[in-house]
Amino acid sequence: MSRKKLTVGVLTSLVAVVIASALAVSAGAGTARSTDTNIVGAGSTFAAPLYTAWYQYYNPRSEANVSYNSVGSGAGIASITARTVDFGASDAPLTPDQFSNCKDCVQIPLLLGTTAVLYNLPGIAQQVKLTGQIISDMYLGNVTQWDAPAIKSINPGVNLPSLKVTPVYRSDGSGTSYNFADYLSKVSPAFASKVGKSTQPPFPLGVGARGSSGVAGVVKNTPGAVGYADVAYALANKLRFAKVKNKAGAFATPGIRGATAAAASVKKIPADNGISIVDPPASAGRIAYPIASYSWAIVPVQSKQAAALKRFLLFTISKPGQALGVKLLYAPIPDNIRVAAAKTIAKVKQG
Repeated sequence: MSRKKLTVGVLTSLVAVVIASALAVSAGAGTARSTDTNIVGAGSTFAAPLYTAWYQYYNPRSEANVSYNSVGSGAGIASITARTVDFGASDAPLTPDQFSNCKDCVQIPLLLGTTAVLYNLPGIAQQVKLTGQIISDMYLGNVTQWDAPAIKSINPGVNLPSLKVTPVYRSDGSGTSYNFADYLSKVSPAFASKVGKSTQPPFPLGVGARGSSGVAGVVKNTPGAVGYADVAYALANKLRFAKVKNKAGAFATPGIRGATAAAASVKKIPADNGISIVDPPASAGRIAYPIASYSWAIVPVQSKQAAALKRFLLFTISKPGQALGVKLLYAPIPDNIRVAAAKTIAKVKQG
């Protein structure tokens, strides 16, 4: 075994011990709850289903009362910057300016998920295949009909309708938009130059909707619509989602296997935990889904709720915490990410 593998293994074991100790403390406090310890978070709608599962499981078993407001990544970053919450949540890593404005904040990767490309094509039973270039062209107005030659050529045997494409996008600041636009910018130079990547990309056309649930709702009620949201929202709204071509040349589906394969392509973690796994290399394999992302908790290094906040965050990256995401199609974060997350959580101090 190499020294590098041994080091990661030892660190992983130490992380497991720290997490287990934190969970034991929380479990012991479960019979003597204190209503004085309130932990409030806000941000990502992409991550909201899992945050809800986390606090519903954690609160009855701990001394804390954790709550979470699903207001979008942009609002989550603004809230923690203004210190109106104990932690923010974002699916986009902080920019240098956001780090500066947040004043001694750290970002902690807590979950791993995929952005599904939703569509509404009545009467089409087959799962439609799309490429990044086609999706980009839909949002740029270059592909305007579902029976366009580019779409038909990769969907043989599918009776695609002559139906207008209606792009749907997030109208609020969103890490999901960042993830989606980051991917499209990597596969389409035209998209990169005309729109680019940000939490609120300036899409040139289409219909805006607030939150992932808003996007899912518009797609569900608009024949011909195409949109983007966490795959959990697609399932909850019984929406179809596309297979998207990856660099290995395969059409991959969003979900646990696709996210796990994409995440495995990252070997070196930046010091600030700002990891991008969109459009992974062909070496990631045929099942790697190209629009996958981490979601981060944004936390001040000095926190009045440091002890309780750290226990909750350690729970989220524990195996029981990560297991709660599986039913929602979030992939367990890899061991090297768990180690990085635990080391960053340890930086949070009382203050």
